[in-house]
Amino acid sequence: MTTATLGRVTLSRFLLGSNPFSGFSHQGHERDSAMVRHYTTAHIKEVLFEAERLGITGVVARTDHHVMRVLREYWDEGGKLNWSAQTCPGVGPTEMCVREAVSGGAKSCHIHGGVMDHLVATGQTDEVKRGIDLLREHGLAAGIAGHNVRVFEWAEKNLDVDYYMCCYYNPSPREDAPEHVHGATEQYRESDRKAMTDLIRTLKKPVIHYKILAAGRNDPEEAFAFAAKVMRASDFVCVGVYAKDDPAMLRKDVELFDRLVK
Repeated sequence: MTTATLGRVTLSRFLLGSNPFSGFSHQGHERDSAMVRHYTTAHIKEVLFEAERLGITGVVARTDHHVMRVLREYWDEGGKLNWSAQTCPGVGPTEMCVREAVSGGAKSCHIHGGVMDHLVATGQTDEVKRGIDLLREHGLAAGIAGHNVRVFEWAEKNLDVDYYMCCYYNPSPREDAPEHVHGATEQYRESDRKAMTDLIRTLKKPVIHYKILAAGRNDPEEAFAFAAKVMRASDFVCVGVYAKDDPAMLRKDVELFDRLVK
């Protein structure tokens, strides 16, 4: 599998996502609940070890207590995946989450996409700069995520980060509140995917491309082929899997990636 550098760490360009582990299906309450019931600690660790066997070297996961406990158990059992942390508004403010990432052994950390959408939309960007500064003080690669192109347009003018995490879609507005609402109606527009990927080509930093499958709505062959056309050599994809639907899902995704992304 091809590799690239995120901060000071060289990683596989396919990164394992973790939304399904925490029940973030983006497909409604019933699907959320099914994912939570399926992904026991044992099942999550099975996927993490499988990712290693397939050549994946990094996982993107939240700074919440559940995820951090599972990762600690996984590492204690010999796991080797590097953790790229995402701040978690449900746990606390950005600076608190950054400290959790540092204490939990993360190699990099980015500010949550919904939080970034909200802070940029409401002009509360001082929190962003404090979080990035704190990450740098502790030696972590520092980044931001987002669903709205305006986040990255603002960042290019106002921030010095190590990487971006760009969502192909803007499923639900975050102007009023930063957190994901389980069961909320979401929209996956082709116009949003085009706007974000057009912007990615112009960004100065490495990008982690996420929701390339539109939370399971896109055909995997089309999704990875599309990503392959817009990814630069410094870029990554982040993809989560729901193994209950297909125990071979992660292997099939990695095979698609290896075949299509050079």
